Amino acid sequence: MSPGKKVLLAAPRGYCAGVDRAVVTVEKALEHYGSPVYVRKQIVHNKYVVRALEERGAIFVDEVEEVPEGSIVVFSAHGVAPSVHEEAEERNLRTIDATCPLVTKVHAEARRFAAEGYQIVLVGHEGHEEVVGTMGEAPGVMTLVEDPRDAASVELHDDGKLVWLSQTTLSVDETIATVDVLKSRYPHLISPPSDDICYATQNRQAAVKAIAPSSDVVIVVGSGNSSNSVRLVEVALEAGAAASYRVDFAEELDEDWFTGASTVGVTSGASVPEILVDDVLAWLRARGFGTVEEVFTAEETLMFALPPELRRDIKAAQSGR
Repeated sequence: MSPGKKVLLAAPRGYCAGVDRAVVTVEKALEHYGSPVYVRKQIVHNKYVVRALEERGAIFVDEVEEVPEGSIVVFSAHGVAPSVHEEAEERNLRTIDATCPLVTKVHAEARRFAAEGYQIVLVGHEGHEEVVGTMGEAPGVMTLVEDPRDAASVELHDDGKLVWLSQTTLSVDETIATVDVLKSRYPHLISPPSDDICYATQNRQAAVKAIAPSSDVVIVVGSGNSSNSVRLVEVALEAGAAASYRVDFAEELDEDWFTGASTVGVTSGASVPEILVDDVLAWLRARGFGTVEEVFTAEETLMFALPPELRRDIKAAQSGR
């Protein structure tokens, strides 16, 4: 072990309550119904998790039209538009909705504000599954804005009833900056009754901000299609890290990244199992970074119950034994 070399390990990191619920939902569905269980889109945005569930018998599809009629299909943690529920019903599919309850909250806000006659600005990233699902709740009155530059040019119908909502996995700081630009142009714009960016996203960003100023390099474990993981790299750089990189697996680490480094920050996105972080720590340990100092910024105790349709079927099976 080289003297002075250490790892600052961010806490909290990794799985959030919504991701844990979604992954366990697929595992329990496979146990209860047997394979195959179909899953629309990636249940969470992580290659390792998807691969592990495929090995257990889950079949991932892009659209419900690929699911054989009458089969079981799980909707991912990112949520789906009402039209997807309708299509599943037309195909006589047995659906299990693993949408994160915090995303479901945003969907409910969209429906309520639309019913009250508001124009809705959704701050989010075009094409992200969560954004597609939320836009589907009120497509006629919702406008997507991605960033402050977008906010400076978007033209909204302003009759005094404007509200903004957001994707749950955004950068907190960039979202605030985007909303500030919107409010400077549209003073009547109101905020949602509670923060849409989820607790886990905010906690993981705060943890990275705590370790980044002292880190020569910050490694974020997470997949490229994971919005919250990608944001962690940006947050690390903005908070003072000299460099930051995202990897899915330890074997993607490059020794050149650590030339001259004495302190490495490590964290992981909200859809990342801890085994992948352990692999990164082992890789770093083999290169002299043997001292690991965990930096705690918040404690997370939130847990979500499994989807009611799955709980009902499991309970019925248990009572019938």
